[in-house]
Parts: sequence; structure tokens; C-alpha cells
Amino acid sequence: MFRITMQACAVVLVTASLLGGCSNEPPQGGERPPAAAPRQQQVQRGEELFRQYCAACHPDGGNVSDPERTLRGRALRSHHITKPQDIVRIMRTPISRMIRFDAATLSDEDAGAIAEYVLYAFR
Repeated sequence: MFRITMQACAVVLVTASLLGGCSNEPPQGGERPPAAAPRQQQVQRGEELFRQYCAACHPDGGNVSDPERTLRGRALRSHHITKPQDIVRIMRTPISRMIRFDAATLSDEDAGAIAEYVLYAFR
């Protein structure tokens, strides 16, 4: 009987210590900026740049010269375009009728912002 009581107490203590140690709050001693904030700013910048450089040929994520190659998530994934780097690569060395956006026209940072926007907006 004593052994069963001790085992039950041990289980309760272990469970309580595990549950008590879990917290969704950040550690004390410093504020961490939200991780989404920088990405959100990049997506907003990407939207501005998309409107300036891309929207004429890709209105609402479409494609005026090749309707089969849209910027919609399913179409991108079917062509193995899943990361911002994939989109930047295509911007730098396009296929089909797309114009080329070299680093002199569009910085790597701006091209990356456009890519982030495309992946976010047209998922």
C-alpha cells in the first residue's frame, strides 16, 4: 500500500513539474520583437514593387502572355517554384516571353521582397 501511494505521489509530482514548466510566454528579461514583423514589412515592400514592375503582365497573379504560367500557388508548385530564391532565379534568367530583371534593374533585396509577396499573396 505504501509503495503504491509513493508511486502515485511520484507520478503527480512529475506531471505537475512538467506542466508547470510549460509556458507560451517569452522568457523574462527582454522583449523579443515579433518574428512576423520583418517578413510583413518585406511583403508590403514586395507588393509596392510588384505593382511597379510586375502587375502589368501579372495582374492579380495571372499572366497576360502565357495564361498557363500564372503566379498562383498551384501553378508555381507544379513548376517546382516553392521558395523566394526560385522566383528570383526566374526574374534574373526568365523563360518564355518574360523580361529580364537583372541586379542593375532590381536589387537582390527588392527581388526577394517581390518573391516573398508573390508567395504570400497568391498562395
